Amino acid sequence: MAAAAAPGALGAWQASRARWVAACCAPLGPGWRLPGSLTGPRVGAAIRARGWTPAAGGPIVRRGYSSETKAEDELRVRYLEEENRGIVVLGINRAYAKNSFSKNLVKMLSKAVDALKSDKKVRTVILRSEVPGIFCAGADLKERVKMNPSEVGPFVSKLRAVISEIGGTQRLPRAIGVSLAKELIFSARVLDGHEAKAVGLVSHVLEQNQGGDAAYRKALDLAREFLPQGPVAMRVAKLAINQGMEVDLVTGLAIEEACYAQVIPTKDRLEGLLAFKEKRSPRYKGE
Repeated sequence: MAAAAAPGALGAWQASRARWVAACCAPLGPGWRLPGSLTGPRVGAAIRARGWTPAAGGPIVRRGYSSETKAEDELRVRYLEEENRGIVVLGINRAYAKNSFSKNLVKMLSKAVDALKSDKKVRTVILRSEVPGIFCAGADLKERVKMNPSEVGPFVSKLRAVISEIGGTQRLPRAIGVSLAKELIFSARVLDGHEAKAVGLVSHVLEQNQGGDAAYRKALDLAREFLPQGPVAMRVAKLAINQGMEVDLVTGLAIEEACYAQVIPTKDRLEGLLAFKEKRSPRYKGE
């Protein structure tokens, strides 16, 4: 993809199934499939947060980093507690390589995501940078140049399985239209945050805060909004949206109907109806 958000931007690259984000939000849960002929890819989950460099004139937060990071420290996994229980933060920490994707980092991300998918207590995931001013520089080209041609394909496939936004020549035109997608890709133009938001690539543009983590804080606020919602309904809603965007409206409505049918026999649906009747907040359990 030939576009990048600028300092203080927070949002989603809409050129993918699960949107690339400075903060992209969706509930995490076990994979779901549509029945019969509507069966599609498994539902993943992610809410991703990006740390940006300060806006012009804003405060600059500096931290000390060694030139190398231990392999096991390149990805930090934090399970939040108390009012944030159910939110997991994945922090990329490869400062010396600008958080670029190495084979080790991709392996760690893949392992972490697989573990989170099977954890029913996890509701939302935030993917953020632990390095000020940097989110991710893409693939680690210094490592890539040392790979044999036979290694490149499997590496890209593994990366695609973890970061579904790879495939900009196909996803970007679907998000912003063919003409503008060609313009950005052919020119390799870099957009600032406001430009990216104007064309629909980014959901939010923020001024940096004193702590240098405005994007993460926004992502955390969004994640908190998701926590009280019904996990079953959110999973199938995401599935309906993702699958529906790939087909015509009539087929999309059929997908929606099939997804809703999965909600009908659940305890959560009955809890929602009962809570409405009793004028109280629902207590969903994902059942």
